[in-house]
Amino acid sequence: MLRQPSDPIVRDLVNRARAAQMNRRQLLRGTSLGAALLGMGSLAACAGPSGPGDGSGGTVRWANWTYYLDYDDETGSWPSLDAFMEQSNIRVEYFEDIDDNKTFIAKIKDQLKLQQDIGYDVIVPSDTTLVRLLEQDQLTEFDRSLMPNVDAQMIDMVQHASFDQDRSWSIPYQAGMTGLVYNTQLYPKGVREVSDLWAPDLKGKVNLLTEQDDTLALIMLEQGVDIEGDWGDDEFEAALAVAAKHIDSGQVATVKGNSYTQDLEQETVWAGMAWSGDIAILNEDAGEEIWKFVVPDSGASVFVDSFCMPTATAAFEQVHQLIDYYYEPEVAAQVAEYVQYVTPVAGAQDAMAQLNPELAENPLIFPDEEMSKRIFDMRSLTAEEDNRYSQAYQRILGN
Repeated sequence: MLRQPSDPIVRDLVNRARAAQMNRRQLLRGTSLGAALLGMGSLAACAGPSGPGDGSGGTVRWANWTYYLDYDDETGSWPSLDAFMEQSNIRVEYFEDIDDNKTFIAKIKDQLKLQQDIGYDVIVPSDTTLVRLLEQDQLTEFDRSLMPNVDAQMIDMVQHASFDQDRSWSIPYQAGMTGLVYNTQLYPKGVREVSDLWAPDLKGKVNLLTEQDDTLALIMLEQGVDIEGDWGDDEFEAALAVAAKHIDSGQVATVKGNSYTQDLEQETVWAGMAWSGDIAILNEDAGEEIWKFVVPDSGASVFVDSFCMPTATAAFEQVHQLIDYYYEPEVAAQVAEYVQYVTPVAGAQDAMAQLNPELAENPLIFPDEEMSKRIFDMRSLTAEEDNRYSQAYQRILGN
């Protein structure tokens, strides 16, 4: 069993942070208290300074998505993170503050622009958002020599990005697929393609995602668009028109970020778009497969969420130690067993075979050849396209 941090200061900080954040699953289920907490400002606003100076190995403030780190419901702890703090003597303040990319960046954009402390030393946005931060010189370059595990273990699938060929500014943390989901009990006939979501018996029971790239990529794939190729305004507008039509008609009930899981649990949504690992977690929580994740016949889009450092961080070395730790195969397998997304760590499948042999064969975590043929990486948008397309997408959402 992993031990709790022995330093009383660290232990007290961790306990207070956990008490403030409460049980992460209660929060996501949307209880009245959880909803109030979701409406509060970021917990990072109250975080202490980062880096060395507290008499230990320093502090790292880490902002991540919900459901994105191994969590123990019984102890209220993140076991892998506790082990890291124990062995490194580095204090980690961990915040599940990312619900979707654009709203998260909107909270910190002014400080980023002024190169001021944003309240976090390392954040994990999607690569589609990270590219914009890099273009605006708002990130700190990594020193790959400080992360030997990263160099040795990063899988080919995420080794290079069009905006960061050598992954000098972005270190992949998790990858996954945007696909479809349906409630097997409430809608047993299921869905295979995006167009199945427009069935009359699903009216008012469908969700889409606030991430425009993810939602429109699935629509475009069914329309026969090569999303990795040279598509443009015509293809975007055709996909946008489909989403707009079904939002306006009331077919679509909600368009949300990570909090779409609440609507699935509360049964206000019966089918829609989803991120692969979230559904595995919901089913594990329920103790049975209530929700089915589907890779459409026409294909799913892949996303990569990567570690990056803002320019104003005093925890440069500590962040490198944290990231390199999560590239240890045994640690990566421990995280993958919980989050059930595609791990970027090459040795994690062998480690998973020892930890959980069944999951070692799960193509949603370790895509096989058949699955890989139906996964597509949407091309990177230019800054001008991103701004224009984002505004167009927000308009159909009524924003």
